[in-house]
Order: sequence, then C-alpha cells, then structure tokens
Amino acid sequence: MSQRPTITLLTRVGCHSCERAAEQLAVLCREFDLPLESVDVDLAAGDRPELRAEFGDRLPVVLLDGREHSYWEVDEPRLRADLARSVPGEQNHGGSERR
Repeated sequence: MSQRPTITLLTRVGCHSCERAAEQLAVLCREFDLPLESVDVDLAAGDRPELRAEFGDRLPVVLLDGREHSYWEVDEPRLRADLARSVPGEQNHGGSERR
C-alpha cells in the first residue's frame, strides 16, 4: 500500500491570506480524509530557519509531501488533481463522476 500524501501549510500569525488558505485546505483535507499540518515559519525559525528564509516572503505556501505545491494562494484544481492521483479510491474527486 502506498503512503498517503501529506499537506503542510506554511503560515504566520496575522497573515489573512494564510487564514483563507487554511480554511480552503481544511475542507479539502476533510474530503480526502487527510490531516493538515500547519507550520508557523516565525515560530519554527529557531529549529528550522531555512523555512522562513526560503518561504517567508511568499506565504501562505502549500507543501505536498514536503515539496512546494503553491504559494500566495491555494491552487485548488491542481491540488485536487494531484491528491486524486495519490490517494487510493479518490480518482473522481474534483472531477465529473463516471457512471
């Protein structure tokens, strides 16, 4: 069985775009039965300064399996398609159902 994908939202306090992205991702993660990890790049800077250095000026950033998927906004159609390919039994999510 393949490993389920992980979605991580890189964010920071006071980022309204990050709040919108978190709401969008929460809905999507519920649909695909996936957990959503959220990482505040400023709080994580002590242990992982590379996050703030690399992504701090492009928040929110969505990571799929640790790789950058989108930034500034959620690319929902693309994320849905990528999740449908990687989550077993979810091929029809976000698209028209085949009958």
